[in-house]
Amino acid sequence: MHFVVCIKQVPDSAQIRVHPVTNTIMRQGVPTIINPYDLFSLEEALRWRDKVGGEVTVLTMGPPMAADSLRKALTIGADRAVLLTDRFFAGSDTLATSFALSAALKKIGDTFGKIDIVFCGKQTIDGDTAQVGPGIAKRLNLEQITYVSGINEVDGEGGTVTLERRSEGGVQVLKTNLPAMITMLEGSNVVRRGRIDDALRAARAEIVTWSAKEAGIEDVTMCGLRGSPTVVKKVFAPSPRAEKAAQVEVGASPAESAEALIEAIFKKAPKIEADLVKLASGY
Repeated sequence: MHFVVCIKQVPDSAQIRVHPVTNTIMRQGVPTIINPYDLFSLEEALRWRDKVGGEVTVLTMGPPMAADSLRKALTIGADRAVLLTDRFFAGSDTLATSFALSAALKKIGDTFGKIDIVFCGKQTIDGDTAQVGPGIAKRLNLEQITYVSGINEVDGEGGTVTLERRSEGGVQVLKTNLPAMITMLEGSNVVRRGRIDDALRAARAEIVTWSAKEAGIEDVTMCGLRGSPTVVKKVFAPSPRAEKAAQVEVGASPAESAEALIEAIFKKAPKIEADLVKLASGY
């Protein structure tokens, strides 16, 4: 089977900066990492490759330096890495990104074999939109399952996958046809550290690098800033609250502390106490 994992090299969120004019993320001089959510997708693809056989291809779109994250993925155990890089991609929003990645995925399927599952993290820590995975599914007409907490079975012969999806009402157990696009939740598995032989292989591996033209993208106006309808009007830090937090004295026991906290809440918001009394009385 052929599993493809879309990863993104993102700036370390602890040191992120925003350009004051363009409102885009400034990556120069900021340490980068693989988007943490993508690592859970990579591990899930590797786990099922080990169980049912096949290959894992990792794909990213970004500047040439994004090859560092691809080598990290190879070190963890991926079989192949593809870098989609071109100046036309600069400033892409989620719509333009899903367009470019979809073109690259089509070429990956034509070049390295039919894709069975496309994995994505649930979202990225720099954009936080959770839109790229579903955008890919829509463009490639893939079955789409988001917020997956675990995969129970991958049936290559039957062309189905059975998995668990977290929802507001609990956990859904779903079965769908392949090919499919799956976004994994954090904590869905334990990401492996990688083996020494994989690290040695990654160091000398050739990263497959495609430009927009090589990926089969004919209309470059669909990429980058020109293909991005999203406009960030303003970026700013939230204003500090004028009202300071209230401090409740700790009681002699946990029960007394809880009573003091509840009393303070009711004093601050008497409507809450009235509503609770109403509910308790059945009216």
